Amino acid sequence: MIIKREREIDFTNKKLVALTFDDGPNLTITPLILDKLETHGAIATFFLNGKYINDKTKEIMERQLKLGCELANHSWNHLDMKTLNKDEIKREVQKTNEIIYDKVGIEPAFFRPPYISVNDEMYDVIELPFINGINCNDWEPNFTAKERTEIILKKIKDGDIVLLHDFEGNDNTVNALDDIIEGLVEEEYNFVTVSQLFKYKNIDPNIKKKLWSNVNIIK
Repeated sequence: MIIKREREIDFTNKKLVALTFDDGPNLTITPLILDKLETHGAIATFFLNGKYINDKTKEIMERQLKLGCELANHSWNHLDMKTLNKDEIKREVQKTNEIIYDKVGIEPAFFRPPYISVNDEMYDVIELPFINGINCNDWEPNFTAKERTEIILKKIKDGDIVLLHDFEGNDNTVNALDDIIEGLVEEEYNFVTVSQLFKYKNIDPNIKKKLWSNVNIIK
């Protein structure tokens, strides 16, 4: 369990990175991502779409939590929420929070806007901190596993949030994950959830109209 991991490791002055995955849960790619994480002893934060949460994917969510991973909110329908009114924005987030809590008893602490599309109405209505991340265009099928790995390892900095996807059919990210994790380990990075990243860097994520990609960059 993650509580034991936290007690065993002193993250003071360590390089930290938070792997994150969007657009699950599902019964195909998400389990393969979890297999990779478990093999390497790594953890991640999964930003879930509420419409994919059901009794079948509940088992995937339970496995995520058992491995020490974190569950967060990625809206219900994955719409461009800048096109929605305030009531619609609120429903997208609340429904997802509610079904996550209903299935596994977890209240999400973070929100990632679909398409990283934001406006003032979203910031006004959504009370959770907004999370972005460095990416490797892994939603584009023409980016190979090798290219995805090279981009992440070239970009990475201490305190980064890495934005990846576990949507169905995204095999190239599954195939890249061994090399991404091993490359980060070689660079002496430690894997934490998004919550732990803020905690260990002693940063309060609740900054108004802030879209986080690296916890060391406050402005």
